[in-house]
Amino acid sequence: MSEIVAFGSSPRRIRQANVVAALQTLFGFGRLSRAELARKLGLNRSSSGHIVAELTDSGLVREVEDDASKRPDQARAGRPGILLELIPEAALFLGVEIGVEHIASVVVDLTGRVRGRTLRPFHAPGTEIETAVRAAAEAGLAALGPDDLGRCQGIGFSVPAHIRGDGVVAIAPMIGWQDAPLGEIARAVLPVKLPVTIENDANAFAIGDGYKHKSAGVTLFLVLETGVGGGIVIDGKLFRGGHGLAGEIGHTLVPGSNGKKLEHLIGREAVLAQYRSATGRAEADLEGFLGDVHDRVPAAVNVAEDWSRNLAYALMQACRLIDPERIVLGGSVAALYPLVAARVAAHMGGERNAMFPVPDIVVDDDPLYGSAFGAACLMHQRFLSLSNDMLAPDDSAEDERETA
Repeated sequence: MSEIVAFGSSPRRIRQANVVAALQTLFGFGRLSRAELARKLGLNRSSSGHIVAELTDSGLVREVEDDASKRPDQARAGRPGILLELIPEAALFLGVEIGVEHIASVVVDLTGRVRGRTLRPFHAPGTEIETAVRAAAEAGLAALGPDDLGRCQGIGFSVPAHIRGDGVVAIAPMIGWQDAPLGEIARAVLPVKLPVTIENDANAFAIGDGYKHKSAGVTLFLVLETGVGGGIVIDGKLFRGGHGLAGEIGHTLVPGSNGKKLEHLIGREAVLAQYRSATGRAEADLEGFLGDVHDRVPAAVNVAEDWSRNLAYALMQACRLIDPERIVLGGSVAALYPLVAARVAAHMGGERNAMFPVPDIVVDDDPLYGSAFGAACLMHQRFLSLSNDMLAPDDSAEDERETA
């Protein structure tokens, strides 16, 4: 809430800050009574009542009957209690991931629940950035649907790239973009005027996981696709590092690999290249490889063993550097981990220093859409903040009153 405290002291800006705080509180705690909301906001019933009236009039919040009053074990005399809740369909937020080989889109509502999603094949390397962004926008709007476009409050794009604060792609080696004003291009190709934000794919993935789990401590997030993207979250907040590159262990050099980086050893294309070479099946795909690992086909098991060893090495280096309590894997190649978790653990045990405990390693519950979901969550965060123009005070009207 520090953002709200520092915002300003004029009556209208204080009102805006309280409106934002009320939305954030209802999102974080779910249904609350008027008294509970007033207590959490630190306001008296009268002031809180004005905020609630404004939110209900705007169509963002509604009153509902307390479900507890309908349960036999919670029955009580008198009228049923009335609670306040966010109206899920009042606002929608779109997240679109432009991957190396796909475009994923996710729509979330005001409560953060997923309302729709799509996944389309798309070959980004060598594609003009305007063409790629236009394809991503079309895929995202298709996931949203024409009837919901009017309720969309913003589009977040995630890409495997180093993103500067102004929405410019500094460099995206996997898809060949450099110094590209992605935010500006996205705004130009969209058929409607909407807020747009741009984020690195692994950072978006990390933000989305925070929405789902709200975990404390230090978590390392890895997106395993053609490359390996990384992000770090500390006590619920994304840690970007000095230049926005924190967590990028995909660039780790692996001993005995002839100077190759980790992402060139455990990324999707690297794994498939090894598997195709070992089997002579030029058209073999990831699904077939995973099936052969499951069935213990020797050629696939050998490739998976190399993958396990390289992943374990990189994770132990990360553990020594940032000491995470939890590592979350996402992306299509993350599906390999459950099949070889024991081998990864064995290799990590061989590299382990007693001072650095091995963290919990889990696969995201929706790994193919994690980055797109996080991009949608970024727009949801913006809506529940002082950056939301919909909640901004009318400064011109305020200035006229002050002049008068």
